[in-house]
Amino acid sequence: MPDDPQSRCGLNTPLPEARSLKVSLVILRRMAIHGLRDSRAVMLALDSYGSRFAKILELHRCFLHEIATTSRRTIRIAPCCAPGMTADEALMIEAIAQPCLAVVEQLTQDRMAGRVLTAAIALGWELDQPDATT
Repeated sequence: MPDDPQSRCGLNTPLPEARSLKVSLVILRRMAIHGLRDSRAVMLALDSYGSRFAKILELHRCFLHEIATTSRRTIRIAPCCAPGMTADEALMIEAIAQPCLAVVEQLTQDRMAGRVLTAAIALGWELDQPDATT
């Protein structure tokens, strides 16, 4: 096994390909580390989504809050500048991109994770909407 910093830190999963998922990952990291009202997460959402930023930001907050209140285990989050994702972050991104109860249950280790799934579906749907400014 190569001795690179990414594998030593547990960042074995590459960053998502889609720009919206990369932005979501950074927003989720900022909010998880610095709080749900992190100003840099707000600015990133504003720069990325324009007039839709408030709704998308609230859906990120809701998703993260539901994970925090539902999860029966500690969720590992990497720093914002990390070159890869933790296994938990990969599950969060997968839950947003392709919502599935099995993924959410694996993330939270809770069979009653319907609220997390609902938040993931809402966030994923909003991220897929075309930008009204184009």
